[in-house]
Amino acid sequence: MSQPSQSAERECMAVVGLGYVGLPLATVFAEAGFKVIGLDISEKKVERINRGRSVTPDVPDSLVKALIDSGALVASTDFSLVKDAALISICVPTPLSKSKDPDISYIMDACDMLSAHVSKGSVVVLESTTYPGTTREVILPSFAAKFTIGEDIFLAFSPERIDPGNPTWNVKNTPKVLGGLTEECGKRALALYEKALDKVILLSSAETAEMVKLLENTFRATNIGLVNELAIVCNRLGLSVWEIIDAAATKPFGFMPFRPGPGLGGHCIPIDPLYLSWKMRTLDYKVRFIDLADEVNSEMPQYVLRRVTEILNKDKKAVNGTSILLLGVAYKKDVDDVRESPAIDLLESLEELGARLSYYDPHVPEFEHGDKCYRGITLEEALNTTFDLILIATDHSCVDYQPFADLERAILDTRGILEGAKKPWVHSL
Repeated sequence: MSQPSQSAERECMAVVGLGYVGLPLATVFAEAGFKVIGLDISEKKVERINRGRSVTPDVPDSLVKALIDSGALVASTDFSLVKDAALISICVPTPLSKSKDPDISYIMDACDMLSAHVSKGSVVVLESTTYPGTTREVILPSFAAKFTIGEDIFLAFSPERIDPGNPTWNVKNTPKVLGGLTEECGKRALALYEKALDKVILLSSAETAEMVKLLENTFRATNIGLVNELAIVCNRLGLSVWEIIDAAATKPFGFMPFRPGPGLGGHCIPIDPLYLSWKMRTLDYKVRFIDLADEVNSEMPQYVLRRVTEILNKDKKAVNGTSILLLGVAYKKDVDDVRESPAIDLLESLEELGARLSYYDPHVPEFEHGDKCYRGITLEEALNTTFDLILIATDHSCVDYQPFADLERAILDTRGILEGAKKPWVHSL
């Protein structure tokens, strides 16, 4: 870890929201020599960070402790501390409502708390993913009553590009795009971000930067929707979708491989494209690719349930009363995040159908969902308990799945991890 400057003249930065986006951003700026104030409404989270404990696997405890001990980073619930910040980055959640409309209440609450304390000359940057126009339509009015935008304070948008669990690309070395509400807003934000990040790309407007993020994740969501439908097609045709994708990926141009799975999870890919879908509905336009991909991806857990039923039926068993082992509840490999995880949908649905569920996930020993707390079993228990069916929902790198294939139990592999096993009891999507 590079040592932050001990100078009393260090520039001050505030990060609002200390989750999987905000904490990595805060640590990168602290390492670059900024005095970083991490703000969050969760007293529990603030207390944990101030004890030198991380709240996300992508930031080790040792780094948090070193930055806290050196005074480069401090966490607080006191928003009045932003009065000293030259840069304020907003990294709060932007979920969808039950009707799949954007919920920007966290952004609005953050702006309300900031506007009372922000100082003249500060740069305020929204990093939370949202629909095009949010910075101008929501952020600007929160500050315009007290400040002239582009002269007194400077507003910009710079989308987070966090890929949880990625060992290669992180906040510092992933190119950063940003756009200001005015030309001067963009220049001021660029000057500060360049002090901590390897490459920052200034765009023509905040709306352009907002749209870039939505394009990135819409590209992924629609291509995943395509291969998810291809998996269903291949099952009907008696073909291996994994072999077909691997073969197509040998073409050195014009093809990029995506992998099917039991459904989309995490905070970004299942949600972000729907911000654009909602925005365009307000403009009387239907984004057909996005809506179709969402339909296909959202139905994948139900397709997996049908495959479970088919496999059990071949063994003359019903779902009701059968014992099922779920391998993995995280939304993707090598993370401990269960947000929007299709595995949770599968667990709930199978329990509703009367199945007896156990799960093993070394990254998620327990989790809360709704009003229930789920606790996983150990690897030894998973291998030594007789289950009617094993459902592989997440393909963690640290798990050896071959011993499960050797148990000669019905397996539904939704990730293609056992494609080479060639066992008659191992079934694909």
